[in-house]
Amino acid sequence: MSVKKFFWEDPYRTTLDAKVTSVTDNVITVDRTIAVAFSGGQASDCGTINGYNIIRAEKVGKEIFYTLDGEHDIDLGDEVIIVIDWEKRYRIMKLHFAAEIILELVYQNFGYPEKIGANISDTKARVDFVWNGNISETFSFLYSEANRLIELNLPITSDFSNVEAEKRYWEVLDFGKVSCGGTHLKTTGEIGPIKLKRDNIGKNKERIEITMVNP
Repeated sequence: MSVKKFFWEDPYRTTLDAKVTSVTDNVITVDRTIAVAFSGGQASDCGTINGYNIIRAEKVGKEIFYTLDGEHDIDLGDEVIIVIDWEKRYRIMKLHFAAEIILELVYQNFGYPEKIGANISDTKARVDFVWNGNISETFSFLYSEANRLIELNLPITSDFSNVEAEKRYWEVLDFGKVSCGGTHLKTTGEIGPIKLKRDNIGKNKERIEITMVNP
């Protein structure tokens, strides 16, 4: 089975009517959704289904399984209302694309080092690299170029590269086109000012942490 993922069509949408397609104790599926499950390092949404808190959202293949908090009265075939925590979603979207910009700048200008990890929450993002030396030596350049792209308020295109396989990408003209299944902003200017922090996480392993100046 496959749930229709409205969070790709309109990542700014906060409520959606849906129909329940399966119920197993506290775990349900629906025919369409706006609530993102953890995937690719991006945190899942917080929200409710018919007023019941979503405590877990798990993506399996093309399906998303939602675990609800406590007992509920939702049955197979019921019409339900999905509501997401918009403030959390928007912070994730901004930090996600800030991380995308930093990653692409590192790739394009520092020899495409191997990425060995990434995570995006609603408070910070991180990208980990195989790196010989102190990655903070790149920060002056990264700040300059990232802030330039943010201040230009460039449009961000996000679409399918393969609809059947649910493969997607984002693109900023004259900067980059990257495969990514996350939820993306409309423009780079929405990110706002960012802060970078270096962390050495092991021999020849460096981390860049990204936070927002005005979360």
